[in-house]
Amino acid sequence: MAKKDKRRKEIRRKLLHKYRLVILNENTFEEKISFKLSRLNVFVSGSLAVIGLIALTTLLIAFTPLREYIPGYSSTALKRQATELTYTTDSLVTVLNYTNRYIDNIRKVLRGDIENNQSNRDSVFEPFKIDPAQVDLSPIREDSVLRAQVALEDKYNLFERPSADGSTLLFAPLTGTVTQGYDPKGRHYAVDVVAPRDTPVKAVANGTVIFSEWTAATGYVVILEHKDGLLSVYKHNGSLAKEQGEVVRSGEVIASVGNTGELTTGPHLHFELWKNGNPVNPLNYIDFN
Repeated sequence: MAKKDKRRKEIRRKLLHKYRLVILNENTFEEKISFKLSRLNVFVSGSLAVIGLIALTTLLIAFTPLREYIPGYSSTALKRQATELTYTTDSLVTVLNYTNRYIDNIRKVLRGDIENNQSNRDSVFEPFKIDPAQVDLSPIREDSVLRAQVALEDKYNLFERPSADGSTLLFAPLTGTVTQGYDPKGRHYAVDVVAPRDTPVKAVANGTVIFSEWTAATGYVVILEHKDGLLSVYKHNGSLAKEQGEVVRSGEVIASVGNTGELTTGPHLHFELWKNGNPVNPLNYIDFN
């Protein structure tokens, strides 16, 4: 027991034994600063300093941008930005693919190319067809009123009204003599209408100009996009009155008859109609006489 008390006293003495830390002037040995220290307060001060340093480092990492420079640490803002960039990139790729397909379709219209697709398009939509027997098709009053209103509006539509056989009547781009008709076998997907030079060429329906440029083979060309997947193409024009992106009305002048391009033998209009990516006979829609 005496030995334990003696040991404790010895440890207490070592911990509490006072030391003096003195800072002297090297030349004059003048005492500048002095500190009274003991092993205990040095240990306590050092421990507090280490704990403070750890706490300060934790605060810097948690609440300042310095944490982004630590290897392996992921920032919430960077994650959000990466996610937004991923969605934006995916959207841009989708738009780019759509634009490329759209440009390919326009290029086919300009060249008059048609792909021989033997697949049955209806089979693609077969799984999504609805059995009419399971649907209530009884007309309601609101539907009847709407149908009557639409029919009344179409009755006085002079330029885009259905004909007796269900086809759409379009405004004639010009009046003239058809010298060459629609001939799919001969890869002539248009009608050639002879008219005097500088005769105004008009839009067959309301639409948007999606192409208005010079081409070597067909001269000045205008392509209009209409509703329901309809495109109208006007080639060999002498001049163009509309630019790409402009909106035109039915019967509005968009060009003039000319004799431009390599594939022409005189002033005429080479006119094409394309429906959902396939050429159709313009004479089924327009009377050029």
